Amino acid sequence: MLDCYSEAVLPQGVRSRFVDANGLRMHFLEAGYEQPGRPCVLLLHGFPELAYSWRKNLVPLAERGYHVVAPDLRGFGRTTGWKQGYDIDLTEFGNLNLVVDMLSLTALLGHEEVAMVVGHDSGVQVAANGVLARPDVFRSAVFLGAPFMGIAGRILGESVSPVLLKDLPAFLELNALPRPRKHYQLYYASRQAAEDMDCPKMGMDAFLKGYFYCKSANWPGNQPFALTVLTAEELAKMPTYYIMDFGETMPDTVVPYLRELGDQVMDWLTQEELAVYASEYARTGFQGGLNWYRTGTGGENARQARLFAGRTIDVPVWFGAGEGDWCPYQIPGFLDMQARACTDLRECRFIPGAGHWVQQEQPDAVNDYLISCLESL
Repeated sequence: MLDCYSEAVLPQGVRSRFVDANGLRMHFLEAGYEQPGRPCVLLLHGFPELAYSWRKNLVPLAERGYHVVAPDLRGFGRTTGWKQGYDIDLTEFGNLNLVVDMLSLTALLGHEEVAMVVGHDSGVQVAANGVLARPDVFRSAVFLGAPFMGIAGRILGESVSPVLLKDLPAFLELNALPRPRKHYQLYYASRQAAEDMDCPKMGMDAFLKGYFYCKSANWPGNQPFALTVLTAEELAKMPTYYIMDFGETMPDTVVPYLRELGDQVMDWLTQEELAVYASEYARTGFQGGLNWYRTGTGGENARQARLFAGRTIDVPVWFGAGEGDWCPYQIPGFLDMQARACTDLRECRFIPGAGHWVQQEQPDAVNDYLISCLESL
């Protein structure tokens, strides 16, 4: 049985513990736990991240009077009890069950409601579905990095059976370009992805270092712009960590970025912090997190979402992203879709000096933003 994190890897005021929730032994970090009755702020990480990704945010929010909780989500880190492997029923990784995970966790911690749920990257899909399905519990939300597109139906002018990503012509035609390409989400949904990433030739430390670097503001090539149309040619304007060369793995894709990084140091991710990620993923592998992509590309999430076809999010919502983050632009009109899907969208803020890992790269700016959002409720 896995232990809690050592205090040596955590900021003072943050503790690591476990609860049994929705069939999981769920690991989470928390701050502001000393006083019962505090309102809850729930922080949901993305891929390939952990509860540890919020290490710089927990205490500043707790100091404003909140009980701040950051779990290792289903498939990640020290949370156990989820089905391992590729050949499994993916229902448990569907969006609605991920919301039930969070309902179970927060109820067990004594919270009837969550003042604010903050999702980053793929954590946005849990935050968004939480406020969509249970606005009585999840009272407001902040989406970091990834916008919420809305549920297919009248919001997007589509039927309740949307075309899946894997069937989009733009995705399918990438391999017919003069330089054949493939979309990272389809790669992540393949059996090959975990096999490639679990044992990278350069070692787990170097692989994750290169991956974090290439999506951060440290890589000078991250100068995102809005794509105009959803075509293969337009998608291919994005960096290779999104639109990969057809025959390459993700570790292969990272190699040129690693060479470019050389001996440079990313001041937002120390070697000791990187070692926490590397040790966790060396132990768990990536398949649990990759199963989230499979529920998207394979249709499980679309099937579950039919219950909410055309429904809007009506609680207060804020959006934030690093100025160097391609994620908000990877689908043309992504941000416009979010504006239609959220009836009380308060602000979209782009944070200088940050790429995709915004809460780690610029924690002070993100903390100030989150606190301002909470204070406006």
